[in-house]
Amino acid sequence: MVDPELLRAAQGGDTMAMNDVLDELSPYVFKICGAIAPQHGPDAAQETLIAVFRHLAGVREPAALRGWVRAIAVREAVRMAKRNPPGREAAGERAARDGGELSVEVRDVLARLSPEHRAVLVLRDLEGLDEEQAAAVLGLPKGTVKSRLHRARLGFRKAWQ
Repeated sequence: MVDPELLRAAQGGDTMAMNDVLDELSPYVFKICGAIAPQHGPDAAQETLIAVFRHLAGVREPAALRGWVRAIAVREAVRMAKRNPPGREAAGERAARDGGELSVEVRDVLARLSPEHRAVLVLRDLEGLDEEQAAAVLGLPKGTVKSRLHRARLGFRKAWQ
């Protein structure tokens, strides 16, 4: 969690504070973007951090920062994954790039799902959000999130076997 005083300093134009805020948010952003857009996670994370940099002054409550950043990261990762469909990447290349955070097998199975299904799985199973919270982040009705989650889990299980 970013210190509220650090956030206020960054919003006030303190470039060192802005740098510290972005440094603190980067691992979280990369985790989300990498899980949703496996091949384009770094690009999606960069776009997310640029958006955070540009619009940080609009965050009124420090407690809302993480949710706001999460929403941007999910949006950018889904957009990037849709725009750049996955190519054929060797498992060794994938393992070297992800640094071992997720096993090669799990990343391979996630990469086979649609960006929308990856997004809902990340929000529910990695971030621990409930359907209502995930629906708010994705800008979808709760029922749509439930059905996508069901299809995503089925697709994951099928691809896993």
